[in-house]
Parts: sequence; C-alpha cells; structure tokens
Amino acid sequence: MATAPVVTSLAEITPHHIGDNRTVKLAVLSGPAQGSRTTVVFEIWEPGGSQPDNSHPASSETFVVLRGTARAHSDEHVADLGPGDVLVLPATSVHHIVNTSVTERLYTITVMEDDGGFADLITSGPATTFDEQDAAVLGTVLVGAPA
Repeated sequence: MATAPVVTSLAEITPHHIGDNRTVKLAVLSGPAQGSRTTVVFEIWEPGGSQPDNSHPASSETFVVLRGTARAHSDEHVADLGPGDVLVLPATSVHHIVNTSVTERLYTITVMEDDGGFADLITSGPATTFDEQDAAVLGTVLVGAPA
C-alpha cells in the first residue's frame, strides 16, 4: 500500500528561536516528522538580525529570498542578496546570513537537503508566534484569518 501524502495547514505551524538568538524566527514547514529527509523552513530575520556561524557536514543549504536584503558569509566568500535571489551554501561551509536592513525584516524559504537534526534543533527551541507582517509574506492563514 502506498504512503499517503502529508498535508499541513500553515495555521498549524509554530515558529521557534534557536537557543538565545531572538533575531531569527524559524518555522519547520516539512522535515523528518512528515517523513522527509529534506527539511524546508520559513525563516524571518529581524532588522539587523543574524545567525551565528554554523555548518552542516552532510548537507548543502538553499535559501530563496522572498523579501528583504541580506549579506551571506560562507567561508571567505560574501554575497549580497535581495528578493528573488537563490543562495546555495555548500556542505561543510562555515556560514551565516545577516539582514542588512535596519527597518525591514528578511524572509526566506530554506531547504536543507539532509536534515541531520536541523528540524529537531529548531523545534526544541523556544516557541514564538507569527504576526501580521509575517502573515503578509505567506498569506493571512498564518494568523488564522481566511486566506
């Protein structure tokens, strides 16, 4: 018998912070809990927000910039990003992304090809909430209003 597809409403998804970093919200859209080795994340950086340096030994990481501007640091390389840009960070690179705006949030869809515990890291962090500004990027369903 075939495995049924998994459907989740965005209204059911909870964003989290990783550890004490409150400048980036991450919401796992799909991953191992849904039967996938690939993890897809909706990420929101506050103005000036950034991740700490991080690396994934077995996975490249792809970011699709939906809104905002950023600077990506990957080993000795630096790339400026804007809406519509797709950034692919190679496995083993030491990298981080900084929201370069002092007034606007940065929004990305992030794909981790081999989860390696990334979804668990996110969902074990403190839960937070989406607000109206976040909902405007993916649709009002995020805050419970009709789409």
